[in-house]
Amino acid sequence: MGKLKLIIQREFIAKVRNKSFIIMTFLSPLIMLAMGALVFFLMKKNDQKIKEIVYVDNSGLFSKEDFKDTKTLHYKDFTSLGLEATKKKVEKGDFFGALIIPKNDSLAILASSVEFYSKDSPGISIINSLENKIETKLRNVQLNYFGIDINKINASRIRSDIKMFNFSGEEFSKLINGLKIGVGAITGYLLMMFVIIYGTSVMRSVIEEKTSRIIEIIVSSVKPFQLMLGKIIGNATAGLLQFFIWGIIIFIITTVLSSFFGVDVVEMQTSAISAQQLETAKQITGANKLQLVIQEILRLPILKLFLLFIFYFLGGYMLYSSLFAAVGAAVDNETDTQQFMLPIMLPLILAVYVGFATVISDPHGPISVAFSYIPLTSPIVMLMRVPFGVLWYELVISMTLLIVTFVFMVWFAAKIYRVGILMYGKKPTYKDLYKWIKYKG
Repeated sequence: MGKLKLIIQREFIAKVRNKSFIIMTFLSPLIMLAMGALVFFLMKKNDQKIKEIVYVDNSGLFSKEDFKDTKTLHYKDFTSLGLEATKKKVEKGDFFGALIIPKNDSLAILASSVEFYSKDSPGISIINSLENKIETKLRNVQLNYFGIDINKINASRIRSDIKMFNFSGEEFSKLINGLKIGVGAITGYLLMMFVIIYGTSVMRSVIEEKTSRIIEIIVSSVKPFQLMLGKIIGNATAGLLQFFIWGIIIFIITTVLSSFFGVDVVEMQTSAISAQQLETAKQITGANKLQLVIQEILRLPILKLFLLFIFYFLGGYMLYSSLFAAVGAAVDNETDTQQFMLPIMLPLILAVYVGFATVISDPHGPISVAFSYIPLTSPIVMLMRVPFGVLWYELVISMTLLIVTFVFMVWFAAKIYRVGILMYGKKPTYKDLYKWIKYKG
């Protein structure tokens, strides 16, 4: 036990004293915040660019009323200028594009004969907007042909706004569901990235010690199993320290932003505010959308999500790190690891895809539940499900299976580790790994 403790301390100190570890620990939250602000700024700038579109209406059905200007799209009627002259102006770069509406007695044929010319490929949102305008106008014209009063149809349209409650009377909003999807997706993806980063860190550490031959001295006084377990736990503790520092930095940034935007964090955490009350307060006080988003985020089970993130990070990390350590012990350099990396990475990638494909659409469906139990995928899929509410027995099943599988995987990987750590000069194959697992010496 004393030797294992020394190995853990050695790995932990070596990790936290690394310059890149120190720099990224303090800069990562700031970089993420800066990247988010930059993306938001660029999106705003991109949305502010005004595009002028001209249209030539040979059908005589459309008017300026059908092509109303928006914040980013301005329309001009060039019907009198003609088709060829309009194309030349757009080709010179005077306008973004030209919409050509031909003359045709059949509205169905006309709808599929409209053309759009531009020098640059238009975004899908622009084309969808133009198609919606044309479809709306042609549908109204068709209704007039049928003798149907358009005003009555418009008056008959009633907007439905379904309010969502659980059986304890707590109201849910569409915004909170969107945030749950976002939080679940982000935590699942981050967990995959952290497992890969820290797992490969263990693998590189094993390869470095093996290639420097220092491992031959170490294994003379400590068992290979203890060495492997010490490396895994040492790197895990360094990772938890990094998470703890990130949590403090994010808490400080959140507190500052909350104060800056006038959000009472304590009051929001202690009071249950319905979506309708928030909307009413927004209209009365003029609260902006960012404040509303912050309020909805703070209604999420943040503490529960954080604690489960720590558990599943440790469980997933230790599970996969044992395999990464075994791969590192089996090879002489990082290049040779590629043939063994794919089987390890596939479950992680599968978990992300399954999470995005099933959890978002139905977090309590049979596929989502099944993959949140399977230990190789549960760290990611279960974290994606947690914001939507998971029953306690589901968490118990998932956690128990993860712990049991981790213990088995460490024992399994140790069989490869103890033989591979002293093997040099030969590129191992899967057949060699199978022999090492069966070795009983």
